[in-house]
Amino acid sequence: MGIMTGKKGVIFGVSNKRGIAYAIANELATAGAEMAFTYAGDMMKDRVTPLATELGSDLIVPCDVQDDQQVKAVFDAIHQKWGALDFVVHAVAFANREDLEGDFSKTSRDGWDLALGVSAYSLVSMSRYAKPLLRDGGSIVALSYLGAEKSVPNYNVMGVAKAALEASVRYLAAEFGEMGVRVNALSAGPIKTLAAKGIKGFDVLLKINEARAPMRRNTSLEDVGRAGLYLCSHLSSGVTGETHHVDGGYHSIATTKMDALIVGIDPTTTNASH
Repeated sequence: MGIMTGKKGVIFGVSNKRGIAYAIANELATAGAEMAFTYAGDMMKDRVTPLATELGSDLIVPCDVQDDQQVKAVFDAIHQKWGALDFVVHAVAFANREDLEGDFSKTSRDGWDLALGVSAYSLVSMSRYAKPLLRDGGSIVALSYLGAEKSVPNYNVMGVAKAALEASVRYLAAEFGEMGVRVNALSAGPIKTLAAKGIKGFDVLLKINEARAPMRRNTSLEDVGRAGLYLCSHLSSGVTGETHHVDGGYHSIATTKMDALIVGIDPTTTNASH
């Protein structure tokens, strides 16, 4: 028996096997969890259904997260089938391609509203409808990225959306804590997923992360999948309101030896000043 045996949850945002949402879902399924999945539109239904079926799910529900009634319908279906819920994974984000390159100040009002609505407000909506179903010990996990905390080239409005997402996590954690339900964000390092292809210069980000991260490697889908399992399970029973970084330590670095070498300084021979 796995650590999630008997636990039931819903995953928003699975679209292919090379995505973070699928990596988390796979770890949860391996650990014994029973899951529901959502899809947006008929094209995504054809992609998501075989993945969900492979992971043992028979509850696959349409959901456009911009429509609160569709979000509510997901949790109505869960209530009808299971009666209660143990975890929710929010892996939904979107921004117009033109808002993910060039000058941030050129972000359109419509582009701003779209990115923050899909990527951040949807967590609030999901949490509202999940609240009556979540059991004591339950967990809500949202996927974020370092662009929420620091500027990242060509991340632009999505960085603002992720910052709003992380702030929402903290406020929801304060609200849901009295129920014994935890709310956390999982901030993964750059991973070569289909979604990442929408970020201009993403291959450069991968190379920089690998060179500068303390672990000197990029984050793997397995790394993030296991972290998602941790946050959904009782193993993180005392953790809430947290942004949990899975990026090889990249978020903790200001400068490295490599940075010193770039500017012509040998860090092994330079005396430190106090």
